[in-house]
Amino acid sequence: MQIAFFILMFVLGACFGSFLCCQARRLRLKETKKKPLGRRSVCLHCHYQLKWYDNIPLISWLMLKGRCRKCHHKIGLAEFLSELGLGIAFPLIGYGFVTSVALPPLDQTPLSLQIPYPLAWVLLIITLAFTLILGFLAIYDGLYGELPTLALTLSLISAITVLVFKECAILTVTPFSFALIYQPLLSILVLGGVYLVLYLVSKGHWVGDGDWLLGTAIAIVLGDPWLALIALFLSNTIACLIMYPATRLKKNHQIHFGPFLVIAFVIVYGFAKFFLSVL
Repeated sequence: MQIAFFILMFVLGACFGSFLCCQARRLRLKETKKKPLGRRSVCLHCHYQLKWYDNIPLISWLMLKGRCRKCHHKIGLAEFLSELGLGIAFPLIGYGFVTSVALPPLDQTPLSLQIPYPLAWVLLIITLAFTLILGFLAIYDGLYGELPTLALTLSLISAITVLVFKECAILTVTPFSFALIYQPLLSILVLGGVYLVLYLVSKGHWVGDGDWLLGTAIAIVLGDPWLALIALFLSNTIACLIMYPATRLKKNHQIHFGPFLVIAFVIVYGFAKFFLSVL
């Protein structure tokens, strides 16, 4: 049953990854006042209208070797990475939920197995919805080096919603604790606060004005200062490792932290129980 659940999560994630990448390109065309895409997906080079079998996540890209079926122009890696990334993210988020990420105590039966099923499903769905918003932000930032204001606002709203439902879930099985209040606040201070300070000190040269808002949204959902600290470390480490060659070739090359923050969030959320157990 669990294997089927994670397979379903992978398929759903890959499908949403394809959809989000398409929507990111549509939004960019709309913002730059270029001719918008129609309702159906098309090749951006020759405007060939893609068939259903051209839109199968991962498989179509691999079968076509990353090229348009008609004009053979390169599609690029963005679509494939979006599908693969969300395909991996969804099972990890599901795993993190099943193992009760940030829902103490760690030495007892996972709280996700104790809280009422309707509330558990609602919490899982809104957490996945939050992940989708993060996925869109990561794709858009990776493609165009920007974080759309509307998507950032939605990420903050959905993060607060996740926190409220998570704490309601905790209160159904454990007594009230002030940790429910101060731990999310410390988490925000660690992740969102650090990026805000970097933005203010560097006047936007080190990190963008949207990075600290994205970090704040992620910190709210993680809800634990230690997890926020690990996410901060991972995001910067991954960014340095991946972007080091580019910075060597071009000294003023700007690193867009959005995708790396999202990658770090997925890893920390998925394996939060492990991280907390070794601290």
